Amino acid sequence: MLIIPIKDGENIDRALKRFKRKFDKTGTMRGLKSRKEFVKPSIVRRAEVKKAQYIQKLRDAEQN
Repeated sequence: MLIIPIKDGENIDRALKRFKRKFDKTGTMRGLKSRKEFVKPSIVRRAEVKKAQYIQKLRDAEQN
């Protein structure tokens, strides 16, 4: 459970923004989405390789 202490006179919007930021950092929603359905290990590996190729392509383009 996330606890966000609210200071005296603090705007509720600012506290909500801090809560959302802290919630995103925990990765709760990403974990739920990844466990929602089974993905074969071969498909996970294929996505990792594809991402690595994309990043390498960007780095090569940056150097030239």
